[in-house]
Amino acid sequence: MVRLIFPLFLVLLYSGCSSLEEKDDTLGWDAQTLFNQANDKLKAGNYTKAIYYYDRLAARYPYGDFTQQSQLNKAYAHYRANEPAAALATANDFIRFNPRHAAVAYAHYLKGLIHFTPDVGLLDRIMPTDSAQRDPGSTLEAYHDFAKVVQDFPNSRYAKDARQRMLFLRNNLARNEIYIARYYLKRGAFLAAANRANYVVKHYARTPSVKPALEIMQQAYTQLGLDQLAADARKVLAFNQNNGSLIEPSTLPADPSWLQSAWEYLELDKN
Repeated sequence: MVRLIFPLFLVLLYSGCSSLEEKDDTLGWDAQTLFNQANDKLKAGNYTKAIYYYDRLAARYPYGDFTQQSQLNKAYAHYRANEPAAALATANDFIRFNPRHAAVAYAHYLKGLIHFTPDVGLLDRIMPTDSAQRDPGSTLEAYHDFAKVVQDFPNSRYAKDARQRMLFLRNNLARNEIYIARYYLKRGAFLAAANRANYVVKHYARTPSVKPALEIMQQAYTQLGLDQLAADARKVLAFNQNNGSLIEPSTLPADPSWLQSAWEYLELDKN
């Protein structure tokens, strides 16, 4: 009986492998077909299938004409599929292996967007919170990514949008400090609250958070019995209000309409 079962197992295993191979709809496709099909799925919003085709392309034609462009397209597909870790890894690989490529600016910009819109948990989806209350780590990463675009690629089509996002992110970082200062104020840690607010005034002077920072300083110093410092904060606030020098909150820039078609604009396979 054992002799019969073992050959039967091999037959079943072989037939199982054959059925798996039959499910691969890319068998016989050349590089051009794989690339076109992947792009079609990407444009249609079928990101999982697009990534699948890009992976098949990379595996079969690792040094082909479409390698570089498909890698960047795959990074964008992961970004749209809400897979930030995979998107960042793919974008970083592109930058590392193609440091002088014409699309490096786009890769850095895409990294900024990935950090700019990190994956959030179920609770955040049900009860969205102010982004300034979240861990500022991803905000700082996004800021540095966009700063890289502005500094190293100032004439690229991404520089203007990157500057706007840097402004918004800087405002967010300042607001994060305000949330912490208000928490300290509520808990009665008046010196800590004053120090946080003072940090905002010194390091985020051109942000909308200066006004609440000065108000917190005034309250905290009053509670500490430091009347002169409280009066100074009140005078600075009044002076800025009278001069109209307080900054208004900025709005979050939307993803530019050309982002999804960026690979077509760049024509990476021709560079």
